[in-house]
Amino acid sequence: MHEIRRKDKAITDQNEMKKILQQTKYITIAMCRNNEPYLITLSYGYDPEKNIIYFHCASEGKKIDILKENNIVWGQALIDKGYVEDKCDHLWATVMFRGSVSFIVDGDKKRHALDIMIRQLEQNPERVIKKQITEKSIKRVTIGRIDIDYMSGKKADKAIISL
Repeated sequence: MHEIRRKDKAITDQNEMKKILQQTKYITIAMCRNNEPYLITLSYGYDPEKNIIYFHCASEGKKIDILKENNIVWGQALIDKGYVEDKCDHLWATVMFRGSVSFIVDGDKKRHALDIMIRQLEQNPERVIKKQITEKSIKRVTIGRIDIDYMSGKKADKAIISL
């Protein structure tokens, strides 16, 4: 892997990167087939103990076709802290990751993944879990699992006048 060029912006603490993955609601992942990249944005849930990202999706389509051929993905989670007026600068924190995608078929593991996703995305997760996680929905839903094998992070916490 390349080292981060701007060391002053590097996030080196794994826990800080994990917090970013727990705070954001969306990730963007890139995949590739036949030397052609494909990029998608997903809502997701992150399990910091296992360093796994879960997402749900349709059981067929371009994304599924590509992942069946090449299950390696690169992804990014971004916290946008906003543009700084009159400084021509932007504040942000990001985590880049690489991992392999597999699909969960076990009902209990699907339930666990859905629970993690709902808890990350919802303000009132208990109500949604009770309503949405049913035997019927577990059988129907397709759950992807990204096992992260590499992460790096960068951030800009303050505006730097570089003009």
